[in-house]
Amino acid sequence: MEIEALVRHCVDRGYRLHRDLGPGLLESAYEMILFEGLRRDGISVSRQQSVAIRHEDIVIEQGFRYDLLVEDKLLIEIKSTDRHAPVYAKQVLTYLRLMDLRIGLLMNFGMGTFKAGCTRLVNNYRSGE
Repeated sequence: MEIEALVRHCVDRGYRLHRDLGPGLLESAYEMILFEGLRRDGISVSRQQSVAIRHEDIVIEQGFRYDLLVEDKLLIEIKSTDRHAPVYAKQVLTYLRLMDLRIGLLMNFGMGTFKAGCTRLVNNYRSGE
């Protein structure tokens, strides 16, 4: 699936999840339901996988865990808070850079509306450039 179509599909899936269940659940609940929904749609998705962090000659094999990786090209970070802290976007951008990915979605299901809680982030940094 082309990346923009994939983004639209995931945003639609997230919107319906927020519409049907509303805010107030734990992040893990939204993550598992979104994961299963995408799988049922026939989309390849992985969750909670470790990613190594490399800096100079230091390698931390389990540097961080992402929430969802869709089709090995779209990162989704799930939150469930009533505020949208700036650090959340920075976290996603750092994950994108470390994973050498271009596009990520920050989905905060704790906000009053899905539109208020969903942010598309684009990584302009490429390690090979």
